[in-house]
Amino acid sequence: MANYSGPVCRFCRREGAKLYLKGERCYTPKCAIERKPYPPGQHGRGRIRDSEYLLQLREKQKAKRIYGLLEKQFRNYFNRASTEPGVTGLNLLRHLELRLDNVVYRLGLGSSRKQARQLVTHRHFEINGKTVNVPSYQLKPGDEVKVKPANGVFDLALEASKVRPVPSWLSFNADEKSAKILARPDRHEMESGVEEQLIVEFYSR
Repeated sequence: MANYSGPVCRFCRREGAKLYLKGERCYTPKCAIERKPYPPGQHGRGRIRDSEYLLQLREKQKAKRIYGLLEKQFRNYFNRASTEPGVTGLNLLRHLELRLDNVVYRLGLGSSRKQARQLVTHRHFEINGKTVNVPSYQLKPGDEVKVKPANGVFDLALEASKVRPVPSWLSFNADEKSAKILARPDRHEMESGVEEQLIVEFYSR
């Protein structure tokens, strides 16, 4: 299972926006984009001429990095979304939001999507009574997600994530550490910093 394991703060600086890749650190003055609000690299402070292609590329890279995917994984999601009925951009975001690691993050059981991914691979979750350790597992309305026997990691994560309310398409019982997928998320309940139409235009060139 491929996974990027290098430094991530430079991604926020490159995209010029907080992607919240480091959990609690992103909410403090230690956040890299707070200290260095310009792109990384020797020419980071230089002026770059924006083009239509560059805007599309940056939007695709931003979404890919927010959800912690590699290029091939992200392209596969787009290909699947483009073959389904409805709006391709919305289909794409729904697939990304309904990944198990993202749902764990949305529930506040992980301080970042990277931590949520690690918790999933360490077999801490059950889906409909069965242990699942695949971060990309696609959930659907009616599925129940439950934490296996309590672990202090989740208590710490819940405290750190109170600034992120649980979206309305999820029902969460903090005492039992269990959740249910109530519906497919609407656009206003997903990442607000992503312009999915630019991503569709990028892959439609």
